[in-house]
Amino acid sequence: MAWDQVERYLAEHGPAFVEQLKDLIRIPSVSAQPAHDKDTRRAAEFIRDDLRAMGLEAVLIETARHPIVFAEWTGAPGKPTLLVYGHYDVQPAEPLEPWLSPPFEPTERNGNLYARGATDDKGQMFTHLKAAEAWLKTTGGLPVNVKFMIEGEEEVGGASLENYMAESADRLACDYAVISDTSQFAPGMPAVTYGLKGLAYFELTVTGADRDLHSGTFGGAVANPLNALAQMLASLKGPDGRIQIAGFYDTVKPLEPWEREEFARLPFSERGFQDELKVPALFGEEGYTTLERKGARPTCDVHGLWGGYSGPGPKTVLPCVAGAKFSFRLVPDQEPAEIERLARAHIARVTPPGVRCELTTHHGAPAVLVNVDTPGMKAAARAVEHGFGARPVFIREGGSIPVVGLIKERLGVDTLLLGWGQNDDNLHGPNEKFSLADFHRGVKAAARLLLELSN
Repeated sequence: MAWDQVERYLAEHGPAFVEQLKDLIRIPSVSAQPAHDKDTRRAAEFIRDDLRAMGLEAVLIETARHPIVFAEWTGAPGKPTLLVYGHYDVQPAEPLEPWLSPPFEPTERNGNLYARGATDDKGQMFTHLKAAEAWLKTTGGLPVNVKFMIEGEEEVGGASLENYMAESADRLACDYAVISDTSQFAPGMPAVTYGLKGLAYFELTVTGADRDLHSGTFGGAVANPLNALAQMLASLKGPDGRIQIAGFYDTVKPLEPWEREEFARLPFSERGFQDELKVPALFGEEGYTTLERKGARPTCDVHGLWGGYSGPGPKTVLPCVAGAKFSFRLVPDQEPAEIERLARAHIARVTPPGVRCELTTHHGAPAVLVNVDTPGMKAAARAVEHGFGARPVFIREGGSIPVVGLIKERLGVDTLLLGWGQNDDNLHGPNEKFSLADFHRGVKAAARLLLELSN
């Protein structure tokens, strides 16, 4: 039986897969840093060459920045077509001091592989390449038609991919997409993610006088931009956790009763979560559990503040300018453009006299909600159960993956979000890791997905 051959291949070549992954991780493909542009290209070439080695026609699609790797196998007429998306670029490794081993020298400890990109997204993306390899090397083909689209700008906004997808919808046509760039719910509890939050990210600059002023001479006579900024930011959210922008909740899609039941069934301890984070109390919108707030309710958070003097010792100054970065995580059916309009109206309304404000929009993406009753989602659940030995739970996550909305918009298909990582993998942080056992389970689940989709 073909599947038996595939399983044997996966077992025999598992150690080699890990060594290949290490070689890919050693390439410091930090897309945000121009000093690593050549490295980022080397990572693209690595992926292209690996796809070619398994017998696929793989090419680099040149862009204004980092290339997109594209490959396809369309030898299964009448069968569905699956688009595999991933990214080979990684976040900067700085700060380096907290790393227990060099960030671009993958190191095995306690069954985990530690390195930048181990889980986000080189390790998870690589599972789908090895899954295809197992089928191609044992049977000479794939159970379904497969297209690979692996980009190098996910960590810097993905503008080139957006342009490419706008121009190449016919080439990318498919029945489903799959992305492995999320997490399991907990160790031993794999998950299929059916919902992601959207994002609306802003920068607010508040300006007062044309220069810094002595607080004794001018305090009480002119507005302090830092005071004004604090007042404006405080107006965004009330003590009950509700966002106080007029109209903000008008289009929010309520949680279905079955969803609240699923959230309640998940093994989660509010007290354990609090103790793990070492916070004196949990906080959020009243009327919802922590899991519901995290995965399915809108949020507002300030990410950075600047202005005035923050060096050692006192300096009595009224700063001439102050600023903050803040964002809203959105849920279906909130649209980033409408949230921007509402945010601008709110900022204009609460701006105190004596200062000028500039609100800059940095990024926006709609939320994603996938129907869990489609044949593709059911096939994905069967594949995950086969690979991990446990029935997956269906979850919504608080993170955003803008390409999922882009795939829906440009190609009109749903994305199967199958995450092999864990919540403590420290993606984007020091000592990022990926469980080697989960890597192998992910390869098996990805290989099984191709079979399940064919049925």
